[in-house]
Amino acid sequence: MRFISLIIKNPFRNKTRSFLSIVGIAIGIATIVALGLITTGMEQSVQTTMNEGAAEITVTNITSIGAGTIDSSLVDELKNITNVSRTAGILSATDQNFVDMASSNDMSSMESSTRLYGINRADLDLEGIKDINGSFFEEGTKQAIIGKQYAQMNNMSIGDNISALGEEFEIVGVFETGGVLADSGVYVSLETLDEVTGAEGKVNQVIVKTDEGVNDTVVADAIEDKYENLTTITSEEMSQMLDNVIGILDAVSVAVSALAIIVGAIGIVNTMVMSVYERTKEIGVLKSVGWKSRKILKMIIGETLVLTILSGIVGSAFGILIAEVGVRLMGDTDFALGYSPSTFIMAFGITIVVGLIGGIYPAYKASKLAPTEALRYE
Repeated sequence: MRFISLIIKNPFRNKTRSFLSIVGIAIGIATIVALGLITTGMEQSVQTTMNEGAAEITVTNITSIGAGTIDSSLVDELKNITNVSRTAGILSATDQNFVDMASSNDMSSMESSTRLYGINRADLDLEGIKDINGSFFEEGTKQAIIGKQYAQMNNMSIGDNISALGEEFEIVGVFETGGVLADSGVYVSLETLDEVTGAEGKVNQVIVKTDEGVNDTVVADAIEDKYENLTTITSEEMSQMLDNVIGILDAVSVAVSALAIIVGAIGIVNTMVMSVYERTKEIGVLKSVGWKSRKILKMIIGETLVLTILSGIVGSAFGILIAEVGVRLMGDTDFALGYSPSTFIMAFGITIVVGLIGGIYPAYKASKLAPTEALRYE
């Protein structure tokens, strides 16, 4: 038997012990891969969300909460700020309703909500809405366009009606921007929503597009300096806040990785130490026929790496399965997992580290066995 064949076959002499070792490491690797796919997907989604709309700054009232916090006259006034190219007012309103839960004995209904955004049709591109399946709403009508994610989650399509705020809005188009926030929204004419809510010409926020190559923070500071009752947030700041959330998930992933190394190394050490004990006489025979201690060392470490690399493959497969199934069970069919090479490189890097850590002691112990003592071992 060739040396490499010996290394591949030896770990599976005791199939039960090897199986348990593989499962122990694979669980940690699966968790790492699943979290990696989700966090990378979130990072990509954040980048898409930040790039989806042409508006770089969002302006709100610093003192008020709710509808009608900014007078619509300010929408045009903000255009006079240096390096501001376009502005658009957005009015939002939430309709609370209850969905019957007849199948539940202890909960007769659950609260749900539909949030409508009113914006002028000509300004939809500032929200990243440029292409649409169907048509855009007409100004002053009770027509609505919905994001792809909203349509999927509520099982709605063109021609259906949305009941909200005591009115019926006909869906005339479905859009997709690639951003989670926009694609879960319902957009109607600003004029119509103003009339339905009685906002009397007020909006919740103003979105601002700056000139190309301009520092958005400088423009945002200029707006706050001129209007003390207004506050701003740039797309870069919003991205930073979302990155902080993703950073927490990354920290969890690192903690899981460390735990996987510790638990996996302990399991591998136990498996390989037992293997060395069971093969003491065999190792003595190999040494007596001329095998050097270095070759014994290589054999045991090689066997350990076979187990851990197999664990990495199994764990990665299960990690992908867990992430895909988890996203589908949450009902978010529009969220795309981020298949980054770095996720799998880290997973397999950890398996190799576990293999080396777990194999060093058993390999050293095996290499130091005296042939005469090993041959007498029963």
